[in-house]
Amino acid sequence: MDTLEEINVKGFAEEDIDSSLDLFEEIEKLKKEKNAVILAHYYQEPDIQDIADYIGDSLGLSQQAAKTGADIIVFAGVHFMAETAKILSPSKKVLLPDLKAGCSLADSCPAHLFKRFKEAYPDHLVITYVNCTAELKAMSDIVCTSSNAVQIVESLPKDQKIIFGPDKNLGAYVVKKTGRDLVLWNGACMVHEIFSREKITRLKERHPGAKLLAHPECEDAILKMADYIGSTTGILKYASNHPDKEFIVATEAGIIHQMQKENPGKTFIPAPPNNNCACNDCPHMKRNTLEKLYLCIKNEMPEIYVPQDIIEKAVKPIERMLSISARLGL
Repeated sequence: MDTLEEINVKGFAEEDIDSSLDLFEEIEKLKKEKNAVILAHYYQEPDIQDIADYIGDSLGLSQQAAKTGADIIVFAGVHFMAETAKILSPSKKVLLPDLKAGCSLADSCPAHLFKRFKEAYPDHLVITYVNCTAELKAMSDIVCTSSNAVQIVESLPKDQKIIFGPDKNLGAYVVKKTGRDLVLWNGACMVHEIFSREKITRLKERHPGAKLLAHPECEDAILKMADYIGSTTGILKYASNHPDKEFIVATEAGIIHQMQKENPGKTFIPAPPNNNCACNDCPHMKRNTLEKLYLCIKNEMPEIYVPQDIIEKAVKPIERMLSISARLGL
């Protein structure tokens, strides 16, 4: 028999669930019983999105985590998101359905290497994209998301020297939008790096009226083709507000569930990657399932732990981001 510590690391087996259970009903009961809230990213599978109390991008999820009155936060996303919730609500229990739900972008920037990188630019302020580890946030001056990166950089004095990490593509987009000279860490998201310019070009030829919507984590060649560039929330709002009926979506395909729910008369086509898949799914995001979500709430594990010293350091740059975002109305 596994110890509780081993179970917390490995998680519970989905086979342990009674197949006759209505998981939607059971999860709703458990949420009320435990005063739990489910926060889910747009990239989660449709069932999880449909049962979540709040669905959003990294900025919206951070804002919700900071203000929730729940005793338990169940984060249907990836590890760095749950860590951020714990940093903002250290007295609350934060759960993640699958502890192996990591992030290729966060993994591309190990804290010990970034520390040396930072030391090479001692007079630079450090802005880190929220898609990074708690340790990296603790080394930062301000955290940002794709929703507010441009505005945060623009809010700083023009002569302020800045390190931006870990996403080089988002950083390059910010440089282009602001005209600022940022020192960029060379990291990237595996999902947004593999969109195929050639395949998208052919797709646009077959759908000449379709608007291409792209996340700024995409490479520059894709962004140059885009009719709109924005965060997941921005992409969703653009599709809802634009009169056109057909869109090619260059971000993780999970967002299309919400786009179709909000716009039943419109067509959304996932942008093709340069491999043999039909669309781009983040393997980390998709580790979370409805079954794991149910077991996570029922057993109140796996639980996210962040050392107190890291919390104390990391909360400051996150709070600066939330303060700037509130001031700018983001």
